[in-house]
Amino acid sequence: MPTSRPIQPELRFLKPSHIAQVHDASLEILSSVGVRVDSDRAWEILEGDARVRRQGRRAYMSPDLVEEALQSAPSKLSVYDQEGESAFRLGVGEAHFGVGVTALFYQDPETEETLPFTRDHFRSMVRLGDRLSSFDVVSTVGIIQDLSPDVADLYAALEMVSNTTKPLVVLVSDEERFEDCLKLISHLRGDLSASPFVIPYFNPISPLVINAGTVDKMVTAIQYGLPFVYSNYGMIGATTPITPAGTLALLNAELLAGLTLSQLIKKGTPVILGSLPASFDMRGMGTFYQPQGYLVSVACAEMMAHYAIPHCGTSGSGVGWGSGLVAAGHQWMNHMLASVTAMELVPFVGDILGAKAFSPNVLVYADDVIRDARRLAAGFAVDEASIGLDEIAEIGPGGTFLESQRTFELFREAYKQSDALPLLTLEAWREHGAPQAEEALKRYTRRLVRSLEPPDGFEDLVARGEAFIRGLDLA
Repeated sequence: MPTSRPIQPELRFLKPSHIAQVHDASLEILSSVGVRVDSDRAWEILEGDARVRRQGRRAYMSPDLVEEALQSAPSKLSVYDQEGESAFRLGVGEAHFGVGVTALFYQDPETEETLPFTRDHFRSMVRLGDRLSSFDVVSTVGIIQDLSPDVADLYAALEMVSNTTKPLVVLVSDEERFEDCLKLISHLRGDLSASPFVIPYFNPISPLVINAGTVDKMVTAIQYGLPFVYSNYGMIGATTPITPAGTLALLNAELLAGLTLSQLIKKGTPVILGSLPASFDMRGMGTFYQPQGYLVSVACAEMMAHYAIPHCGTSGSGVGWGSGLVAAGHQWMNHMLASVTAMELVPFVGDILGAKAFSPNVLVYADDVIRDARRLAAGFAVDEASIGLDEIAEIGPGGTFLESQRTFELFREAYKQSDALPLLTLEAWREHGAPQAEEALKRYTRRLVRSLEPPDGFEDLVARGEAFIRGLDLA
């Protein structure tokens, strides 16, 4: 029997004609509509190239300049952990998930209250992200409210470095503190460029604005030799067109503009591009994700795969009131799509209520979802060994494979159960008092959060970091 390739599910939405049409539309937007650039520093860079035409604050980029930028940007990126070991690669079409994002509130797993995000909450959630095996990175999990805004970002960076060794996706709220955060991390962990484990995350402003703060942070990240995420947040029907195709073309144009600027700053700069295409609720005046937005996110990933640029996409979060049905459905939709499409970095799992609150319960549930989504995406082999005709013949009609040696060897791997939500028969469910799944998840999460301990070296890193922060001139 000939050996065949494993069966692996894979979804692709865009045909070559679609990719060409979106690309051409994006180039037309950049060359005829242009982007507003609110940074004098960026203009010094842009005006050094004759292929950029300026009219007021609007920059018009020629197609050949954009194409040159696409050719110069690296197609693959190695990401390391904080101990210098290889963690994963981007640009190879595999999804990697992260804990985050910058929520203002924390949903206490003990009481379900939404409380202002404190430093203790931040520390606990970094440790939880470190503990949960499905997560490859830890992102900035909240905006610390019980510290002065002048130092909150610095203490957030300190908690990330001292409570996990996983790679970090760093969002800094106070633009003036961005470089100080990098200085702090390099003070504690050494040269950031040698084995990059820090990935800063930047946002332009839709529609078609490159703001000054984003440019300043891009320049600083490049000076430190760091890759970064350049990701736009679009509100369909508000800051982007109401049609998915219009939103895709506009957001793609913004990403190409940011990529072009990055390559003009320094040729060969590694950049991760992606979009968060949410929708705008005109009644509630909030944002939410819905199926068309997820399709745009996947289409964006396919555009980046076509360009050979590493991708960062949606995380299935921000929707839901807690860990109930609404949040669960979005976790499944996003993580399943991420695992079987071209999506790559998925860094912001765990937030709810319009991304304003962070839920440990959702994070723990997502850990299970991601594990199952990856198992589905892995598929299965179809070859002589995996079919096992000899075993089938040995068992024969009316036999049982419960007695098979291979069943004994592979059962635990084939049927991994959730620690949070174990399988229960009717009888076992009754014996346990007929529990509801959400309550079981909450109990498990509470036990897990209570059990979190400081990692090795925590006290030393915190002491050194706090001394460094005290020594900074923050005026």
